[in-house]
Amino acid sequence: MSNPTRRSANPEFDSLVPASLPVSRRSFVITMLGAGFALATQPVMADTAIQTDSNGLLAGEIKVPVGDGEMVAFRAQPANGNAFPVILVVSEIFGVHEHIADICRRLAKLGYLAIAPELFARQGDPRKIASIQEILDSIVAKTPDAQAMSDLDACEAWAKANGGDTSRLAITGFCWGGRITWLYAAHNPRLKAAVAWYGRLDGVTNEFTPKYPIDLAAQLKAPVLGLYGGQDQGIPPSDVEDMRAAIQQAGGKSEIHLYPDAPHAFHADYRPSYRKEAAEDGWRRMKEWLKQHGV
Repeated sequence: MSNPTRRSANPEFDSLVPASLPVSRRSFVITMLGAGFALATQPVMADTAIQTDSNGLLAGEIKVPVGDGEMVAFRAQPANGNAFPVILVVSEIFGVHEHIADICRRLAKLGYLAIAPELFARQGDPRKIASIQEILDSIVAKTPDAQAMSDLDACEAWAKANGGDTSRLAITGFCWGGRITWLYAAHNPRLKAAVAWYGRLDGVTNEFTPKYPIDLAAQLKAPVLGLYGGQDQGIPPSDVEDMRAAIQQAGGKSEIHLYPDAPHAFHADYRPSYRKEAAEDGWRRMKEWLKQHGV
């Protein structure tokens, strides 16, 4: 890798990585999704973890065709009907484990076709690693943004071919997935709305991660609702204010809501970071945001 630098000087978003950089391998480490929560999130807070049933839903594993094979994903949608609005769900660093599957089921109960792709499928299986730092170093850091954008596009194509109404396309993501949500809103002109939960807004760039949301405020193609915690130790309030100012300067329709007393991962109901009031308010705001923008 090249030496990391802060920010990208290039204001355009033509590509997230150099054209010569290989963004995928010809084999997938993850070919099936297992049940349960990621190892690094144990012990699970059983008294607060939300469990949504599959009654009235079509829910389970699917295979999404991508350029170098098939990527595994979790899909949930109403069992009856068609032409459902589509929402892509992007996981935390822990991959598509039970919490992300449950979020898909919650969205399906609202009438959405929800797809959570395993975007780390080529790099490794974060669900089986107990160390968060090892997940970051061995998997997350080696997953190119461009690969994630392409895989999300493939999920859109799968949804369109399988009964989804992609004229009503949205995306939501958490933590790592929150940052990817901002990036995808700058990538896909067909996107109607996005909701980013405590995704990092600025940071050190490299060949796999050449831009951050702060670099792309003027390139957003869909309105983004950002939901952040004022006590987040990894995303200081100053970053949130900088992003809010960048959005306003760009004249876009995106918004950021800050929960002053909430930490990072306040929506993760299976972890000690969960804050019920902020999580429920954020979910309400997300539903209203999607409806407001026709999804």
